[in-house]
Order: sequence, then C-alpha cells, then structure tokens
Amino acid sequence: MRLSPWGDRLFWRLLLAGLPGTALALALLWLGDAFGPGVRWLLTAAVLTAWAVLSLAARNRLVFPLRTLSNVAAAIRQGDYTVRARSGSRGEGLEDLARELNALADTLHRSRLDGLEAAALLRKVLDQIEAAVFAFDDRSRLLLVNPAGERLLGQPAARILGRTASELDLDRCLDEPGLQTADLFLAGGVGRWGVSRRTFREQGLPHRLLVLTDLSRALREEERRAWQRLIRVMGHELNNSLAPITSLAGSMESLILREELPADWREDLAGGLRVISSRAEALARFSAAYSQLARLPEPSCRAVDLAAVCRRVVGLESRLEVALPASEPLLVRADPDQLEQLLINLVRNAVDAALETGGRVEIGWTRSHGFAEITVQDEGPGLSGTANLFVPFFTTKPGGSGIGLVLSRQIAEAHGGGLTLENRNDARGCRARVRLPLDAGG
Repeated sequence: MRLSPWGDRLFWRLLLAGLPGTALALALLWLGDAFGPGVRWLLTAAVLTAWAVLSLAARNRLVFPLRTLSNVAAAIRQGDYTVRARSGSRGEGLEDLARELNALADTLHRSRLDGLEAAALLRKVLDQIEAAVFAFDDRSRLLLVNPAGERLLGQPAARILGRTASELDLDRCLDEPGLQTADLFLAGGVGRWGVSRRTFREQGLPHRLLVLTDLSRALREEERRAWQRLIRVMGHELNNSLAPITSLAGSMESLILREELPADWREDLAGGLRVISSRAEALARFSAAYSQLARLPEPSCRAVDLAAVCRRVVGLESRLEVALPASEPLLVRADPDQLEQLLINLVRNAVDAALETGGRVEIGWTRSHGFAEITVQDEGPGLSGTANLFVPFFTTKPGGSGIGLVLSRQIAEAHGGGLTLENRNDARGCRARVRLPLDAGG
C-alpha cells in the first residue's frame, strides 16, 4: 500500500535538508588546489552519492514505519483488528506510536468480542421469553422482532421486517397514549394483551420498543385454579350436609314403612328432622356467606381517623379486653364501614386464638413509606399452616363460615393495600398486618 504523496514530499525535504552541507562540500572540493581535476570529480560524485544514499536511508527509516502504522490505522478504521505493527525499544517516538496502536487494536478487538457475546446473549433471551418484542424506528418501521412476536403476527421475520406498525395492525399499541392493555385479534393470537412501551436511541435517532404480554392465558389459568379451589370447598361443604340428610331420609323412610312402628318412632322421626333442618340451615348460611363475598361493593373512600375506628372496634369486643397502646394520630384513605368490618374480623380471630391459651390481644399502627401499617397480634397457639388461610369457606372453627380472612384481604386490596398473617417471632401467637394508604392530609 502506497503511503501517500506525503512520503514523496518527505523524501524531497530530506534532500533539501542536506543541500547546504553538500553545497559547502562541493565548493571546498572545487575551489581547493590540493586535488587535481580527476580527483575533484571523483570526490564530487562520492559526496553526491553519499548524500543520496543517506537521504534514501533516512527516508526508508522514517517512511516505512509510518506506512506500517498507516496500514494498521486503516485496518482499525475498516473494522479489522487483527493487523499489528512491529514495535522496537521504548522511548523512540514511532515505536511508542506502534505500541499504542497495537494496544488500541487489542482493546477494540475485545470490545467487539464483548459486544458480539452480549448480542448473542440478548438474542437467546429474546428467543426464550414468551412476551412478543418489537422495535420500530422513527418512521414506525419494524427493525427487530423476536420469535414470540413472529408467532403473534403469524409470519416470519423476513416477511415483516421493514413494514410499518399500521401494516402490522400494531399502530394502536404503539401510538395510543396511556394504553396498558389491548384486545388483539391477530393471526397468531386472540385475546387480551398487556402493552409496554419504551423509547431508545440508536446512532442518534429515536426508536421505540413495544412489548406485548399475553394476559388471557394467565387469567384463564388463575381462573381455572380459583374454580378448582371453590368447587373443592363447596363440594366438601355440600357433602358434609347432604350425606347425613340422605342417610337420615333413608332411615326415616324405612321407619315409617314398617308394618308395626316402634314405640319411640316419633322421637326418632323428630330427631332426624331436626338434623335435616340443622344441615339445611348450615347450607343457607354457606350460601349467604358466598353472596356476601361475591357482592362486596366498591369502597367509598374518604379521610378516616384510624384511632377512632380502632377504638370502636375494641369497644365491640366483650369477651376479652383488647390492648390499644397510644400511637401516632393518622388519617387513612378508606371506606370507614369496610375498614371497621376488616378490623372486626381480625380482632375476633385474635380473641378466639387468645382465649384458647389465656393470652392477650393488642392492636396498634405505625407510619411506613406513605402507608399506615396496622397490626393485630395475639398470644394464641399460632398458625399451624398458611396454605389455606385465604381459601374461601375453609375454616377450622366449629360453625365458622370460612370467609372472614378472605373478605378482609379483599377489603384491604380494594383500598390499594394488603393483608398478611404470620407467626410472631418475639412471642407465641400470630400477627396480622394490614397496609392502607395514608390520606394526603394525614
């Protein structure tokens, strides 16, 4: 590779740099009387030859290394980081420059390998995730799509890259402000999808990332599990009532079909009818509890004095004195009736547990990151298991409905908070935590 005309200019500059000394030497040779004409011509030729040889040698010593460095720099500019320049001892300018260029090529080579490995990892991640990922340029043309996106659109990437969001029926998901969910009817997917959008820049130009997550599958799976739990509990409750009713009905039928009735047949018949009536009432209570759980209204929230609500709840419990230590006055954003029902359920459960062991119950609250955290703790036997705590209609109490905790958690979540239960680590018993948002003025 030719360096450039700069190398030729350097050669002529070297020649011109040696011209004054050469001219002086020639003047001395021609003006001096010590040499004859033949010797003078011979010395003149020798001086000129030496001048030319030294100039060429100097040119080669400087130009060739520069040409090599130029080749390395050109290779780096073209993305080839395998070309290297030979470097000599330290302290010499060109050798130091060659060493730095080699180091730069090594750094860029490692950066390229890191980038390639990161890109390969990103491709594998995109291939594995179930969410559909699309990247669009500033003109809404598709630049990138993962396999889940190809399946959603029902076409391979080769056929959809470069097409606009409008052509792919994704313009609403990409452009509509505030859209978080969308019902899509595409070739590879029908149902409700979660919509997430982000912006990024590449080479200074704005691009948009669109991620679509299939919500229908998760909702259907959760709905299926909920129905399974509900049917299991309802089946258990119905069997508990229908089995004795069926058995007693059969016994009573056999009794009245006898030719000779026993002397106590009236008592047997009355007892059987009482059991049937009792189980029918239990089924009625079960049905009423289900209706209560299914028809919980939306909370009508306003600023509520938490201390006042807790005092009312404590005053309603007559079986055991519930401790209410002094706490910071707080205003929560809540429906006062639903909040009171929530706390009544928790205090009643805590008192039921404390009466078994002769322990005490305490209710209190603290402020925590914009929320009020209410705790109801008892000194009862504690929780033996937490798997079925919030399963509707599951209960271990005789005559219990099994909806108290479920209803309480539903109320807390409807207020933008939550409810958790755990065994205490500082004493025997259980602790319920209710998290509710604070009022803006509290």
